[in-house]
Amino acid sequence: MATKWVEHLTGSLEDKKRYRRNKARIKQLPENYRTAAEALERYLMYFGAITKGGILVSMLDDLAELFEQSAADGIQIREIVGQDPVEFAEAFLQNYSEGQWINKERERLTQVIDRAAVGDAGNDDERRI
Repeated sequence: MATKWVEHLTGSLEDKKRYRRNKARIKQLPENYRTAAEALERYLMYFGAITKGGILVSMLDDLAELFEQSAADGIQIREIVGQDPVEFAEAFLQNYSEGQWINKERERLTQVIDRAAVGDAGNDDERRI
């Protein structure tokens, strides 16, 4: 009972544990892979604006896995991210867009404009007369 109350205030404790495990996984990478993964993580955290903890942790799981596998296979960093790391990060982030706060705002904007446009429809009829 207390756990649910605490999680309601702070978020999922399991997500927090997964987040810490991901941070530890990244720290175990060879230095150049770790540096690249940490830079991508920082960018994704700032640019992504993901508000759902589970989605954020899944994204970080996938990022850690990508770099772990790439390091194990000897894939060079530029082969992973290409020549434009921003483009890579934003394409990577698109897979997790359902957790972004901006989607809620986009939906809200669309709904308000739709309601306003309905009011406009009546005004157009009056102008045509």
